[in-house]
Amino acid sequence: MSEKKKRKIEEGLAIFVFLLPGLFLFISILIAPIAVSVYRSMFDWNGFSEGTFIGFDNYIELFTNGSIKFVNSLKNSLILAFFSVFVQLPLALMLALILGRHETRKERTFLSIFFMPVLISTVVIGQLWLKIYNPDYGLLNRFLDAVHLESWKHVWVGDIKTALGSIIVPTVWQYVGYHMLLMYAGVKGVDLDLREAAMLDGATKWQVDRYVVIPIIKPILRVSVIFAVTGSLKTYDLVRILTEGGPFQSTEVPSTLLENMLFLRNRYGMGSTISVMLILLCFAFALLISAAFKERDE
Repeated sequence: MSEKKKRKIEEGLAIFVFLLPGLFLFISILIAPIAVSVYRSMFDWNGFSEGTFIGFDNYIELFTNGSIKFVNSLKNSLILAFFSVFVQLPLALMLALILGRHETRKERTFLSIFFMPVLISTVVIGQLWLKIYNPDYGLLNRFLDAVHLESWKHVWVGDIKTALGSIIVPTVWQYVGYHMLLMYAGVKGVDLDLREAAMLDGATKWQVDRYVVIPIIKPILRVSVIFAVTGSLKTYDLVRILTEGGPFQSTEVPSTLLENMLFLRNRYGMGSTISVMLILLCFAFALLISAAFKERDE
């Protein structure tokens, strides 16, 4: 064996040894739990006694049994994803573009203000909005009283017509700052020479943003869209605090349905099935969004 080949083998072995701890953590924390969930999803298991192997029956029941309402919960998550992508992200992009145009003294102050809801615990956010929505002393109904729109007053989180919207509003509000910060970092990374060249050619500030800045930060926009969609599919905290999936399961999402199956119905096999479906959906949407952005670039 030549000296050069021997050196390559030693370098490869050294790289493998250094990667081994990370690989071990990746397999034990991510791959192994997914594999266990896939295995458990094939069983009718209550979490205590020995389970009965039933193959893909749980998956079939998930989409055919009306009492489980997985399709309805998935629809609610997709509605939330729609508002996250088409309301939250454009608002975050607009703020990022405005703040990223010039160096201003108050720039850091505005960044801190917009990012503050992200730093606050979701439990605190939920309790805050519960107080806002309270039908008796809530800020929203008090405001409607003040402007003489008493007919618009609602039990916001207790009405089927408004319950889902009552979750969408705080979700959009909380994470605007998160996406804004990602986009702001990209905007500030755009070369000033490109901006100045476009301005010299007669472009307005908005044209510079549209034709210069946004195409350059497209990779960041792709990441934000993926985060917004997958985050909507995984949402749990605000739904649990504001409505607990009600009224009449009108705001149920896959994560609250998963909790219901595991801890209220003791159907651990079905709970594992829902978790596997969530993983598959998140991966599928991430791949679809990446493919869509790639096609547009080409």
